[in-house]
Amino acid sequence: MDFVSIRVITDDIDRLVGFYETVTGVRAAWGNEDFAELRTAHGTLAIGSTRTVALFAPGSARPAANRTVIIEFLVDDVDAAYEKLKDTVADVVTEPTTMPWGNRALLFRDPDGNMVNFFTPVTPEAIERFGR
Repeated sequence: MDFVSIRVITDDIDRLVGFYETVTGVRAAWGNEDFAELRTAHGTLAIGSTRTVALFAPGSARPAANRTVIIEFLVDDVDAAYEKLKDTVADVVTEPTTMPWGNRALLFRDPDGNMVNFFTPVTPEAIERFGR
């Protein structure tokens, strides 16, 4: 088995895809007007409109209702990322902070309220864990 992607459902796909393109610098690949993917070397953030939910099961996913998942991106320099994004991101949860497990993390919410973590390993153990 191989973990491939996480999919976020939204009422405003253009807004959410645009947000993630801006904060990640990754250009989305659009499958159609209701589905796009931001592909990185190790995973994909898929974004689907609410119109796609009925294809799975009507009512099986609700946009802007997540409060348990954190979408995480490994970045080269979280402090530099914060400086670049602080005028773009409206809801910063935690400014860059070194966590007990060795990552320096910036947490913020996307326009739908999903939590996003940009992090950089900073301790020797964390650096080794992420191969950097």
